[in-house]
Amino acid sequence: MVGLTSTISSIRQSAAPCFSAAGSGAILFPFKISNSGLNRTRASSNDAQSIANTGGSNEFREPSFAEFITSERVKVVAMLALALVLCNADRVVMSVAIVPLSISRGWRQAFGGIVQSSFLWGYLISPIAGGTLVDHYGGKVVMAWGVALWSLATLLTPWAAETSLLALLAMRMLLGIAEGVALPCMNNMIARWFPQTERSRAVGLAMAGFQLGSAIGLTLSPIIMSQGGMYGPFVIFGLSGFLWVLVWVSATASTPDRSSQISMHELRYILNSSSVPSLSKNQPKTRQAIPPFRRLLSKLPTWSLIIANAMHSWGFFVILSWMPIYFRTLYNVDLRQAAWFSAVPWSMMALVGYFAGVLSDMMIQSGISVTLTRKIMQSIGFIGPGLALIGLTKARTPYTASAWLTVAVGLKAFSHCGFLVNLQEIAPQFSGVLHGMSNTGGTLAAIVGTVGAGFFVELMGSFKGFLLLTAYLYFSAALFWNVFSTGERVNFDETA
Repeated sequence: MVGLTSTISSIRQSAAPCFSAAGSGAILFPFKISNSGLNRTRASSNDAQSIANTGGSNEFREPSFAEFITSERVKVVAMLALALVLCNADRVVMSVAIVPLSISRGWRQAFGGIVQSSFLWGYLISPIAGGTLVDHYGGKVVMAWGVALWSLATLLTPWAAETSLLALLAMRMLLGIAEGVALPCMNNMIARWFPQTERSRAVGLAMAGFQLGSAIGLTLSPIIMSQGGMYGPFVIFGLSGFLWVLVWVSATASTPDRSSQISMHELRYILNSSSVPSLSKNQPKTRQAIPPFRRLLSKLPTWSLIIANAMHSWGFFVILSWMPIYFRTLYNVDLRQAAWFSAVPWSMMALVGYFAGVLSDMMIQSGISVTLTRKIMQSIGFIGPGLALIGLTKARTPYTASAWLTVAVGLKAFSHCGFLVNLQEIAPQFSGVLHGMSNTGGTLAAIVGTVGAGFFVELMGSFKGFLLLTAYLYFSAALFWNVFSTGERVNFDETA
């Protein structure tokens, strides 16, 4: 017992200085060993000392695929993926429900676009504040509150719709406010749990859940509506969110060193590989209450992220919100068929996103610079969809249109290995608030695109012109990204 106590004390004293997490500054975490984790204390004090001393060296071998897929960090990213499934499923239910809702209320297409965009009004408010909360309190706590709140908003949407239009718009806004923290939380947790060489893969896995949420919401909603009425999907998806919160709070930890489930080998691998490599142990230990917005906005790499997020969101929400209506009006298919045609592309995006992450990690491991890797990934993620949308304007059948749309949405997944991972690289200490800032730009673009598409179609009588405009914006955003983005850490201590 004396030897065991000595070992625990030695590990704590040796390893504590080297643990830091993504936050507003360098936050030191103690090496905690819970009672349930005493079996891991057999490692000698020399093991803990080696963690502290090796820093970012690659002393440990890369884990095999079997070790990776069964690791504690993959369990964490799997839970994040499930949260993002619910996140997108909850928001796309309205894309299907808006059709019978508009018919029953006598709404025009333009007004239907306003109702759908009310989600984005709330989404515009929360990302910066949510990102700041994530940087201060960590992704676990903020994600739990976010999922609980957006599940409540989803569950109460049927009541709001039957009460008044104002109540419906307010509930959709609440959904947007709560969901604004989802992606900053995901970025924060991945930065803490994954080395840089695995980070694209982790983002690919998490975002696969995000895209599957679109597919699940679009395909299951018509089926549930046919059995349980127009409001059935809101109830089912809302209750599922509360179940997720219970599992998340009880089964995950905010950082690897606080997990009672992680093995000593995996913990040493993560810390030795520096899960937040850009944070220096010698950084000041201060935390700013207010992020340095002026300094963040003074750098062109920040603007490349904002513009990339804006274009990604424009395309994402226009396709997500309008494609069921597009297939129904242009090809005269029923609501269930329209939902299926619209869902197939999101399933492809989930699949492509993971393989894009693996490819991105392999490029970096092979010696290609992070900057070049991010530029290649983002170029595919913008130029590819732009070309596919031009092809979509030539489609004559719903099957051809769905094929072009699948190519467009599938290639968009490469953006996850571009700007979305880049947030953690240029400013790891501000990744949450930076994600919030870029999300705000993206939300503004999404509002303009979602509402503008409705008015554009009413004025022009066709989706074709709007699709061509979107393609042009994709090409312009790709050019800006390739000129001004970087994969290196940016010094935000000095203004440009």
